[in-house]
Amino acid sequence: MASSPDKKISKGSKDSLGATLSAGGVNFALFSKHASEVYLLLFNAPEGAPVDTIKIENKTDDIWHVYVEGLKAGQLYGYKVNGEYDPAQGKRFNPNKLLIDPYAKAITGRCCVDRDNLLFAYDMNAEGKDMAMDTRDNTHIVPKSIVIDDSFDWQLDMPPSIIMDELVIYETHVKGFTAHKSSGVKDPGTYTGLAEKIPYLKSLGINAVELMPVQQFFVRKELLEKGLSDYWGYNTVCFFAPEISYGTQCAPGCQVNEFKTLVRKLHSAGIEVILDVVYNHTGEGNELGPTFCFKGIDNPSYYALTQNSGNPEEPYRYYVNDTGCGNTLNIESPVVLRLVLDSLRYWVQIMHVDGFRFDLAPVLGRVKGEFSENSPFFEAVSMDPVLSKVKMIAEPWDLKSYKVGNFPKGWWEWNDKFRDTARSFIKGDDAQAADMARRLTGSADLFQKEGKDENNSLNFITCHDGFTMYDLYSYNGKHNEANLEDNKDGINDNRSWNCGAEGRTNDEKILRLRKKMIKNALICLMFSSGTPMILYGDEVMRTQGGNNNAYCQDNEWTWFNWNDVMKNGEILDFFKKAVSFRMTNPVLMRRRFFTGTAQSEDGIPDISWFGRHLNTPNWDSPKLKTLCYQLAVSKIVPSEGNYYLFLVFNMHYRRVVVYFPRHEGLKWYRLVDTSRKTADDFRIEKMGKLLRNQSGHNCEERSVSVFICR
Repeated sequence: MASSPDKKISKGSKDSLGATLSAGGVNFALFSKHASEVYLLLFNAPEGAPVDTIKIENKTDDIWHVYVEGLKAGQLYGYKVNGEYDPAQGKRFNPNKLLIDPYAKAITGRCCVDRDNLLFAYDMNAEGKDMAMDTRDNTHIVPKSIVIDDSFDWQLDMPPSIIMDELVIYETHVKGFTAHKSSGVKDPGTYTGLAEKIPYLKSLGINAVELMPVQQFFVRKELLEKGLSDYWGYNTVCFFAPEISYGTQCAPGCQVNEFKTLVRKLHSAGIEVILDVVYNHTGEGNELGPTFCFKGIDNPSYYALTQNSGNPEEPYRYYVNDTGCGNTLNIESPVVLRLVLDSLRYWVQIMHVDGFRFDLAPVLGRVKGEFSENSPFFEAVSMDPVLSKVKMIAEPWDLKSYKVGNFPKGWWEWNDKFRDTARSFIKGDDAQAADMARRLTGSADLFQKEGKDENNSLNFITCHDGFTMYDLYSYNGKHNEANLEDNKDGINDNRSWNCGAEGRTNDEKILRLRKKMIKNALICLMFSSGTPMILYGDEVMRTQGGNNNAYCQDNEWTWFNWNDVMKNGEILDFFKKAVSFRMTNPVLMRRRFFTGTAQSEDGIPDISWFGRHLNTPNWDSPKLKTLCYQLAVSKIVPSEGNYYLFLVFNMHYRRVVVYFPRHEGLKWYRLVDTSRKTADDFRIEKMGKLLRNQSGHNCEERSVSVFICR
């Protein structure tokens, strides 16, 4: 390869990695500590041959850099990197393979293995597999990186800046939300399609969307060969580039501005944008995986490497696999730490997102292989003037460690103990009541420590990973046959109940029971202390046919069916009321943990637990399946006085009578009764129905009732 005489070049700068556009041209900068040569290839078309090949001569602090005059936004490019091919020592350089810029802000196509396996840097037919280099060129099939102009008409965009106490999160999938033919949008399955549905999101009362991965991801060959897909998108290729398949593809790189437009419109509607991000591994997999970026640029710097079977002759051939996805990014490497921080800042500053949910987050806290809340990554985030101001949410477990409640101050955490206990308690399992009481009140046993509060617990009962809420009460076991793994994938501990029939049924009694169970779960979620999150479609009883691991199902099983909005309006209306009530009652969004002591002049404790007869609950009884508690609420306006909420979770299979605490001069009203039919199940419009019997109430089996004393 030789430098092209067709472009005027200069040494450029190392300061900004990636392709940085200026008035006169583009600065290119690429980190590679171990490379011997780096070539920049310029293209006029995604499938065409390079029109220029520039050898980068300047290297400063392991960053190769060059400035090319005359280039403009939309320029296509890629790299070829030469060096030693010695997988036993962790080096996998192959100058025959075109590489995507790790800092690319957009690429020209999806990353998926071609029929001839040209994305693999090793000879798949050789006896030693990855030990032998593949000398075939793959320039024509690799997606090209695109030079992007960051300018955009944000129209005075301002982030909603909603405090975590008041957040209600809606986890959704960009494509799945509008891909179904019933969506009626102009461009189904895209950023623009999702933008068309903002009025629906607004009507729900939610104020944040958590988007499943939108960073450019890899589609694995083994799934494509089965007619399946990487629907969820947890195999990231480019940490700066929005997924191209969610764009309209009307022009190269259009996905960038289409994503920005979506964010701007969501902000205008008062809805924040949280991205589900995957910085723990990449789509390149293990030693037998493809090479399209990091492996070919500087494998030892980007990945955590190890020997296999204690073979000292191959100390760095294999990949640490704390993620279960084949490789683990080496967050302890300065270049990886910089990559992650630069990427996060880009999505905040340039793309205007409001926060992140980190997949398998303990990987980011590794120090010498062990989790530490004082890791360089956590310290860097806490001190960063940009990142310290946005929402940080952890999935606090990976294959190696379980760290719920152990993330630093300023981090929120998915609370799987809330999920598991709520599922077990609601379906009537023994010995769950005491733990359910902890989950309903913010999980103090996990989060009551310096710098944390109730809202650090991100509560959920369902999410993308597992059953939908309808399926939770329609199936006793998983039904993942469509994944073509003999139903062996996905977890078996679902804590679900089919209510009397497995899957579809025409039995009206069972269908009514399922709706009641869903309402029970919604009240449990929305009336609990902590930050609630609901899965898209749960509000209209979306089903996946019992598939609890639908990562590979890009079809009507996982897409939002908009016909369900009218078909299942009863649950939709109930959900809206639950969210509305939560948002207008600060006691459900309090920041401090309950103490059980008086917090106002009336001397009533902020929370009081009762047995059915106002006695002390028998917490040690495994048969305790009815929880009764009172919340004392101090009005902001003193002249309005206090009011009290009394909540009854009766998960017993029979009706029970409960008795109310007495408050002089006040009366009890029924707000919620999930056993009642629609329009009478949630009396939010008139703030409840006055009860004839002011001393107690009959609470139906497997139901939740909420009363207000005012």
